[in-house]
Amino acid sequence: MSNLAYEPSVDIADALQQDVAAMQALRPIPRISIQAFCETEGVAHPIERAGEDRRMAKAHLKVHMGGIATAIEFYQSAPTPNLIILESRAEPQDLLEQLGRLSEHCDPSSKVVVVGHYNDIGLYRELIRSGISEYVIAPISIIDVVSVVSSIFVDPEAEPIGRSIAFIGAKGGVGSSTMAHNLAWAMSSLFKSEVMVADLDLAFGTANINFDQDPAQGIAEAVFSPERIDEVYLDRLLAQCAEHLSLLAAPSTLDRVYDFDAEAFSHIIDTAQRSAPTLVLDVPHVWSGWSKNTLSKADEIVITATPELANLRNTKNLVDMLKKLRPNDAPPKLILNQTGIPKRPEISVQDFADPLGITPMAVVPFDPQLFGNAANNGRMLGEMDAKSPIVATLNEIAHVLTGRAELKTKKKAGLGNILEALRRGKK
Repeated sequence: MSNLAYEPSVDIADALQQDVAAMQALRPIPRISIQAFCETEGVAHPIERAGEDRRMAKAHLKVHMGGIATAIEFYQSAPTPNLIILESRAEPQDLLEQLGRLSEHCDPSSKVVVVGHYNDIGLYRELIRSGISEYVIAPISIIDVVSVVSSIFVDPEAEPIGRSIAFIGAKGGVGSSTMAHNLAWAMSSLFKSEVMVADLDLAFGTANINFDQDPAQGIAEAVFSPERIDEVYLDRLLAQCAEHLSLLAAPSTLDRVYDFDAEAFSHIIDTAQRSAPTLVLDVPHVWSGWSKNTLSKADEIVITATPELANLRNTKNLVDMLKKLRPNDAPPKLILNQTGIPKRPEISVQDFADPLGITPMAVVPFDPQLFGNAANNGRMLGEMDAKSPIVATLNEIAHVLTGRAELKTKKKAGLGNILEALRRGKK
């Protein structure tokens, strides 16, 4: 890619002719959300045209007019996307001050590209030092836009853009898959960011039922043809569940046995992480080489359990093993599900948490009508009853899992309300 900070682009038509080889070499942009805030049509137009390029087909791009001031106002009440492109004609010092104000409303994980009108090496160095991903000098062309997005999200030397969150139940039937699917839906709908769900329970997976999907292909085709796996092939196997949510479905059939080696899913997961910012792994309640390997490599682990003795024992075993496998990572997060079932003796939240050394991130009460209606209709909880306290709890969890909120800040509000109420009820 050319030095975008110092070489002004030529006419769009000439640029396309000169850079055909460079465009052909660019890989498809993954499923990311991009929002641009432009001050001039000369910058807005090539960005809009870039959004029509086949390499940007999976990205969600929206162009706003108004520059940084409009972006500041916009993000006071809206989540920030994976990439923000900002045009500014402001002088260097004013530009840095405006970006400082914008940073107060931006998610730390969002990347920012600035299109400026000053060819100033000092400004370039200061922007890069402050965390800006790239500074491009106007005027720009389609190749400039696609190239700079590619350099940020498709660099083969860079770490995968996707963050993997593995869900596993302490016991069968505790609702781990339900939590995984509903939280994936919440993250995609709340933050307008691409989320991919991979159902790893090939024999008995329920993601296709829960999302009301019946894809002809899915994860089985990938795991049994590892030599074919790349971003293009994986994209063909995905079922679109919502605007920002896609599914790698399990066949859920017993026409073959599903015995895999430890690395069977590694290549699939690595490829998926290059295709979407968030990858939700629905891991079945099994302990095998591949499930152990999947959990050990996940960026985040969520254990779902119910307040019973067998669940406590299994959760303790999982927590202890994961500490050995991941000594430099945070402990797994815990969701206590199906609490408050009438007449069922339960272990109190505190008695469950103390042996683990982990405070549950959420306590989800038993609500058979809400969960049953959602499951039987192939809908998410938030679609069935957006005002339910359980849905509010799941939304809070989504904020925590995406790094938009910290668990420790929720002790007296949000998630903590349920926990504290439950504790008071046990006294």
